[in-house]
Amino acid sequence: MTEEPFDLEALLRRLHLPTVRRLYPELVPRAEEQDMSYRDFLGTLIAEEVAHRAQTRIERAVRKAHFPFLATIEDFDFTFQSSVRLSLLGSFLGPELLSEGRSLILCGPTGLGKTHLAIAIAYRAIQNGATAIFVEANQLIGELSEASTKGRLEQSIEPYLHEGVLVVDELGYLTYPADAANVLFQVVNRRYLKKKPMVFTTNKPLAAWANVLHDPDLAEAIIDRVLARGRFIELRGRSYRTRHLKRTENAGSTPNGSKVSGKPSSEFPEPTPFFQSLDRENIGFSRSLLRILLTSPFASQRLWLGQR
Repeated sequence: MTEEPFDLEALLRRLHLPTVRRLYPELVPRAEEQDMSYRDFLGTLIAEEVAHRAQTRIERAVRKAHFPFLATIEDFDFTFQSSVRLSLLGSFLGPELLSEGRSLILCGPTGLGKTHLAIAIAYRAIQNGATAIFVEANQLIGELSEASTKGRLEQSIEPYLHEGVLVVDELGYLTYPADAANVLFQVVNRRYLKKKPMVFTTNKPLAAWANVLHDPDLAEAIIDRVLARGRFIELRGRSYRTRHLKRTENAGSTPNGSKVSGKPSSEFPEPTPFFQSLDRENIGFSRSLLRILLTSPFASQRLWLGQR
């Protein structure tokens, strides 16, 4: 009496190998035609299964990250936005982002690609096996501030502590509640202690964070922890969104003036910010200098304008 042949479909289903189950009927005739060895046949099926699982993991992590859009570093136009170089972002696009717990502050006016770069960094981390979470600063601070008043801060803060990379977008664009610095510090400090990367985008210079967050001391502590293993990069130039608009002379403006979309611009050049690419490792960004920037409006103005 001959034994019944085993049910390969059932076995593959039991082992949760859907890609192997889907591909092996197609691969069998090709393997016979090419005289493929058992090792190569099995290796091909397993490689496809691993690749499919990796892609599925990436797609699941991207959905969980809640990106407003998907952006990659390959899609960023470094030719148009020449104030930042790919080489400056090297350590944020590799495994050291996670292994060293590196963080980044991207600063500049709207439309320069800060959010694109932040998402691209987080997406690359996902491709490297990590997880990420994206949140707008007003949503994060508002949610945690409300939770704090209700005694639920610990529960509400948990989702922002465990993901591999935290992206906090548009810090400084809106007005925050009085305890903004306190609730934001809770997130930053705990992630710093766990060596978990953070990426901030902001339109405000570091000297203005004290006013934005309503607490100079905590603002200093937040910046100090972010930059302890991080970098400050400022983006400058024209908005990428309005790049299609040509600068034309306004008949009613001064000879040196120009306009974009009908709005006259200043005849004087924009000041050169003090911090173009602030790297704590290179110039030893000290707590004392940071305190001066955050507490002295006269000193911060001179430094921001690049004056000695």
